[in-house]
Amino acid sequence: MPMFTVKQLSQMAGITPRTLRYYDKIGLLKPSRVGENGYRYYGEQAWLRLQQILLYRELDMPLEAIQKILRRPDFDVLSALEQHKVQLRQRAARMERLIHTVDETISHLKGNQPMSPKQLFDVFNEKQQAEYEKEAMQMYDPEVVKASYKKWNSYSKAEKQRIGEEGNAIYAELLAAMPKGAASAEVQACIERWRRHMDYFWTPNLEQLLGLANGYNDDPRFKANFDKIDPRLAPFMREAVAVYVERQKG
Repeated sequence: MPMFTVKQLSQMAGITPRTLRYYDKIGLLKPSRVGENGYRYYGEQAWLRLQQILLYRELDMPLEAIQKILRRPDFDVLSALEQHKVQLRQRAARMERLIHTVDETISHLKGNQPMSPKQLFDVFNEKQQAEYEKEAMQMYDPEVVKASYKKWNSYSKAEKQRIGEEGNAIYAELLAAMPKGAASAEVQACIERWRRHMDYFWTPNLEQLLGLANGYNDDPRFKANFDKIDPRLAPFMREAVAVYVERQKG
């Protein structure tokens, strides 16, 4: 494998040489070796690490947080890439919704297709997807709905973002573990984390967990959102949750 200098790698990555030197200074990205002339040289492992850094930066993560993630002993590049894919697809889906709203607004202003005030602002409603999630989870129990809304609205914007990122990470881990099978220890550990994640909204019983997994498949709105992540995810979750529930009952 070739080795690249600071100048060569910075040009390929679209960053400045100064940025690479700073990453070296703070211990975020060390060169693969340093020549007798003092030049830094970067090999394949360094390229992959830099790609991870840039992907996390693309998702607006601060350098300090990136450094903590990359230093974790259980950090795995493949799992991280699966998580990046989930988050980037969600971001792309949001961009598509924004573009669609802009197109509809242009048509509205030209007098071709009227829009209601609700349609003008639907895409900016950060609670909409959370409400869809709660609707499925609550199994249409009015008291649970009320309590869940209250719980969700008690979180700060930063907490809501963190909760969303945690959910994305669980789905990414499920995708990465999918080849091992729904009954595998790795997948079942993901399902357990998913169940605990539901506590941010409400605490479902075993039958409600099954109902939620079924809703991901049977409700077109949920199915469409899961298909944007990966078309295999919703049916695999139903299978894995069924295994989880049976084991919990046993």
